[in-house]
Amino acid sequence: MRTPCIPQLDESAAHSRAVELVRRERRTLLGLAGPPGAGKSTYAEQLVGGLRAEGHPVALVPMDGFHLAHAAVDALGLVPVKGAPQTFDVDGYVALLDRLRAPSGRTVWAPRFDRDLEEPIAAALPIADDVRLVVTEGNYLLLDQGPWAMIRPLLDECWFVELDPAVRRERLAARHVRHGRDPEEALARTTGSDEANARLVGTTRHHADAVLRLSPTGSP
Repeated sequence: MRTPCIPQLDESAAHSRAVELVRRERRTLLGLAGPPGAGKSTYAEQLVGGLRAEGHPVALVPMDGFHLAHAAVDALGLVPVKGAPQTFDVDGYVALLDRLRAPSGRTVWAPRFDRDLEEPIAAALPIADDVRLVVTEGNYLLLDQGPWAMIRPLLDECWFVELDPAVRRERLAARHVRHGRDPEEALARTTGSDEANARLVGTTRHHADAVLRLSPTGSP
């Protein structure tokens, strides 16, 4: 059985498609999935920033705000695999997406993840009632295991973000160093738990509506 061909997007085509989504009559949810270090967060911020500059009512809600607190991860004995699916409050994330699909007339407050603190911060991101497109990004938006399978039906579209694997790992290790890990620890994390998570995320690619392959010369 042949694997269906997934449409490919470059950044220009992706922007045009996002404009189409924001112009729909109802609020739309766009997901950006992909492995750790692929550039999802940076690209999502650039996409949303560009749309806002054009006057479009858009909000960004990263999945990372639903990381379990480090104390909870520690209590569960999951520190060695922090960032794996079991270290997120997936039910909370699903509940938020469900709320965001149907504006209620009030601002919705979402959590964000502080990479310097390595902790989620509650009620930090406002999503105003007039927002027409919510962009959300995270590793596991296309995962079809357990409660994660409830995410995909809540997204109007979900794109899979790709980057050359060697560049992705290099950037990921550099990010770990920027956030306080020594080079040896950063490399171990990148080639260990991060790479295991990347392999899992790679198995979900075929669920995407399109693949967005980012340039290795772009911003990390």
